Amino acid sequence: MTSTLNGFSLCVAALVCACTTSAVQARPVTQPTAAIETRSVLVEDADVAGAIRLFSAWMEGQIAYRGLPGIAVGVVSDQQLVWAQGYGFADVKAKTPMSSNTKFRMASHSKMFNAIAIMQLREEGKLRLDDPVVKYLPWFSGKPAGHDDGEITIEQLLTHSSGLQREANDHWVTNEFPTREELKQLFADRESAFPPATRLKYSNLAVSVAGMLVEDISGLSWADYVAKNIYQPLGMNDSSVDKHVAGLAVGYEQRMPDGSRKIAPFVDARGMAAAAGITSSVEDMAKFVSAQFRPGPRGGAQLLSSGAMREMHRVRSVEEDWLSGYGLGFGVRRIKDRTYVGHAGGYRGYTTQTLIQLDDKLGVIVLTNTNDSNPSDIAQQLLATVGQAVAKAAAPKAITAEWDPKWARFAGVYRRWGVESQVVVLNKRLVIITPNAINLDNQITLEPLGGGRFRLMAPTGGAPIGEVVRFVEELGKPMRMITGDSWADRLSE
Repeated sequence: MTSTLNGFSLCVAALVCACTTSAVQARPVTQPTAAIETRSVLVEDADVAGAIRLFSAWMEGQIAYRGLPGIAVGVVSDQQLVWAQGYGFADVKAKTPMSSNTKFRMASHSKMFNAIAIMQLREEGKLRLDDPVVKYLPWFSGKPAGHDDGEITIEQLLTHSSGLQREANDHWVTNEFPTREELKQLFADRESAFPPATRLKYSNLAVSVAGMLVEDISGLSWADYVAKNIYQPLGMNDSSVDKHVAGLAVGYEQRMPDGSRKIAPFVDARGMAAAAGITSSVEDMAKFVSAQFRPGPRGGAQLLSSGAMREMHRVRSVEEDWLSGYGLGFGVRRIKDRTYVGHAGGYRGYTTQTLIQLDDKLGVIVLTNTNDSNPSDIAQQLLATVGQAVAKAAAPKAITAEWDPKWARFAGVYRRWGVESQVVVLNKRLVIITPNAINLDNQITLEPLGGGRFRLMAPTGGAPIGEVVRFVEELGKPMRMITGDSWADRLSE
């Protein structure tokens, strides 16, 4: 099975099950030091309620016809877990219903937590992203791919641009993940596949090395660091690292032609915990998703300053098709012309997906206890139904100046250096087009600010997007359009 959103997965999966649905839950995300707005009223919105019924009908069909053991999903709006629900079973034999509190091996979701740990240490002045890894780990001395590759940096570990091999050994086959000491020993004979910064090359090995940086710099084990600095501040009390905890969903391997599924064994990621070791639930992951939307300086439930969090979400390396890539530990993906951050995960018996739309402050979480459930596809259907309805219901009403019919006087052609721009009146709004362009899909919108001032908004960043537009008039007639620090004169009619 191929990976989704640059996460990893295995060719393993799950047991034929009857379909049972747990009760709908609508509760706020609770965090010990963060103010949470209660907005469970969103599930009572007619469109949201209808979307839940639609998605649930489809999900129950997926469980029944595909013989999936179970799935838990959640939809987050800003600081609120608006809706969460379990389908099928966490344990088929015991008929334990799936719920939003059921725990799952989250696999590559661990990479987001590891990157946050690195960024916390950076905010404390203990490292720089452009530091060479060998500065902190002197044994990190594998063979370069070329003769003048330069040293691998911490940032390159987090963005999958280090050129290191994907794995440390045959742990996906043997279920024997290497210890920290075994990871250190293998580097003497390792040779990078590519020079650093050549292309995106997903690497569990690279992220495991970054996890060792966290340990050496902080003086804590990776599990203890995450528990103290991420789980506890967010109130993620049901989350852990490489523990066979109570409430963990039974993981099922891939469905065989006869409809059977084997139960997957519990596997400890050991020295690769930073790449694959965390366990969590929909309720706990909702708290993590909400943390991506909170502004402010670091402290308490604010894991990082909002500026540092923006750095993590910004794409830094891309796939060759430019449709997906990586920020700092966060996958970045384009779906229907919108950008999402998050991660997928695949462990033996579990596949997971979290997608976060930053502009809408919307997130969806899909956790499954098998490997042939395609959680990325389920997440996209959840976005297109419940997610879309929640985003619409939660969207604040735009605060703009009321349309003034007198603004129609600004319509006309303006010229600068022989280049013309034309202001056109649509239905109670103004747009700017280039009259000699070959198409009309590059319209610039003038959003009214009041007092005859407008904000220029464009589909791309090349224009002075976000800057103020105003008009200079003589005797009530517009003579010049000033955009930011430049201007164009109106042509005589």
